[in-house]
Amino acid sequence: MRPMEKFQTVLSLYQKHHNAIGYGLVTFLTASGERVFSTVVFSCPCSATWNLPYGLVSLLVPALGLFLLGYVLSARTWRLLTSCCAPDARTACRAGLRGALVCTHLSAASAVAPLTWVAVALLGGAFYECAASSAPFAQRLCWGRDPSCVAQLPLVPCKQANMSEVQDLLKDLRAESQVIGWILIAIVIIILLAFTSLMRCTSPVSYLQLKFWKIYMKQEENILKTQATAHATVLAKENVKSFFDGSHPKEYNTPSIKDWQQISSLYTFNPKDQYYSMLHKYVNRKEESHSITSAEGDVMVPVLDFVDSFDISTTAEL
Repeated sequence: MRPMEKFQTVLSLYQKHHNAIGYGLVTFLTASGERVFSTVVFSCPCSATWNLPYGLVSLLVPALGLFLLGYVLSARTWRLLTSCCAPDARTACRAGLRGALVCTHLSAASAVAPLTWVAVALLGGAFYECAASSAPFAQRLCWGRDPSCVAQLPLVPCKQANMSEVQDLLKDLRAESQVIGWILIAIVIIILLAFTSLMRCTSPVSYLQLKFWKIYMKQEENILKTQATAHATVLAKENVKSFFDGSHPKEYNTPSIKDWQQISSLYTFNPKDQYYSMLHKYVNRKEESHSITSAEGDVMVPVLDFVDSFDISTTAEL
């Protein structure tokens, strides 16, 4: 097989499974980052006062940051804001159901990285060992042991406890942490499987049409990016040329602000009209109505959330 053919095969495989590959890459990078953080940065203070807050902050704050980052990097977040914050679209957003449904899907997608962080951290055990060796948990762990166990327990993560019986509690804490981690992983997998099955069962779109839909969206994204780049290049050249020549630029037909807002809104499915994107809906409905953001019969379909994930980001922005 020639190198170009190999490249085309790899590219085709990536395009076919880009969502799974993307989530896999996010999971791998998050797990690697957590391992580096827990090994290089994390250092339990071994203090009765600071063990609990230090362990919880190290476990949850990075997870929260990854969760918010997932919102920021999602194209659907900005489409939702466009739909709700545009002056002529606020009435459609007041119902709240559409925005709540999109926020639920965004939260589910954004939860991949933080859940990976928490699960890997629990399997490692360092954060839990530090947090659970603090004073609030001392009575449970030291039940039936020497009275000095309560004072010695915060030193366990640093392996500074004088009593071997107390130091052995480190194994119990690590076991508890790993059990909680595996339970979390099992719950996430079950919920993901149930949610995916429910989406497919309630989808008004068949499996093969869904495949075609994704092909169309990919082609529309590529063509829109190409046409936008070409149009922006011609417009920029004309403006720069006019600046240096001191002449008036030629007239170019560019979509209006309202046109861009229309195709940047969240997609809604209508069984009466088969439109594959907001752009598709816009070019077919613009003669009938000035607004395409909502119409009778429009519904949010979870399995079609990928429609709002496409954008026209340039290579430089990526």
